[in-house]
Amino acid sequence: MTEKLQKVLARVGLGSRRELEQWITEGRVSVNGKVATLGDRVGESDVVRVDGRVIGQAAMQGPERRVLVYHKPLGEVCTRSDPEKRPTIFEKLPPLRNGRWVAVGRLDVNTTGVILLTTDGELANRLMHPSNTVEREYAVRVFGEVKPDILKRLREGVMLEDGLARFNTIVDAGGEGSNHWFHVTLHEGRNREVRRLWETQGITVSRLIRVRYGPVQLGRRLRPGRYEELEGEPFQALLQLVGLARKETRPKEGKGAGEKARAGKGKGSEPGKAPAPGARRTKPRIDSNGEPAERGDPAPRPRSVPRGRSGGDEPSPPPRRAPSRRKPGTTERNRRG
Repeated sequence: MTEKLQKVLARVGLGSRRELEQWITEGRVSVNGKVATLGDRVGESDVVRVDGRVIGQAAMQGPERRVLVYHKPLGEVCTRSDPEKRPTIFEKLPPLRNGRWVAVGRLDVNTTGVILLTTDGELANRLMHPSNTVEREYAVRVFGEVKPDILKRLREGVMLEDGLARFNTIVDAGGEGSNHWFHVTLHEGRNREVRRLWETQGITVSRLIRVRYGPVQLGRRLRPGRYEELEGEPFQALLQLVGLARKETRPKEGKGAGEKARAGKGKGSEPGKAPAPGARRTKPRIDSNGEPAERGDPAPRPRSVPRGRSGGDEPSPPPRRAPSRRKPGTTERNRRG
């Protein structure tokens, strides 16, 4: 059985299909010693090289499929390296032994909110592809008077430089004057599409936050610059959304489950703040500054009492006496001899 070359390389985690198609066009990929071309298919017996490095058959089966939910802060870019030396979203992610993190789409430097990253390039490609119509939701703060006829035009469709575009839904989220908020949804991710749509109506977007990507919500407790790993039902819901069958998982990279927990406590999710894996995520409330509103800190957990000790002023139980070592059948008369 053979598969398209770019699909196999995407599964390895080298990048999205779009990126890898560019690599093939640039002559960076070879199959059995010959420079590959778009449309090539490979099987188990083929030798694939990228930049001269052989991609082993084990690696071509793909790393364990994982997804991170990252809260992108203001000022970070979604590229791996930036000529202007601005911080990137990849600097705060946990390291991988095999493969690399692939971003599902991009957010511009002035947009904050949820962005997904995965080790599976095929999953990233399906989540981004327009044919799968994965819905994105944004909280938008606008400056300018928004009349009903403007909202009607934005729902029906406006012609942009790259074609017709529209919002699927627009919900008034309150506020007054220069602090008026709307929640909008759309099924594609063109460059700066939300901002450009509003600008066609003479409305300026002063704040833009992506609060949902498909079924994945931006959790209240996920602070900017932090991440959490998607697991359980939310993870399976994301796979089912794009038609990917459940994949058998392998042991976590590193030193087991503890490694994953420690990864989230470093530059990732804040200890004590991230919700439990698989927990239901609720739609965030946006405050007047555009930040997701927080609840109070959780109550402290009661201290456990060590086993074998008592709590309070009660005395500890007396130690148990050691059993007698007398041999069976020994009598007082036998001992006197």
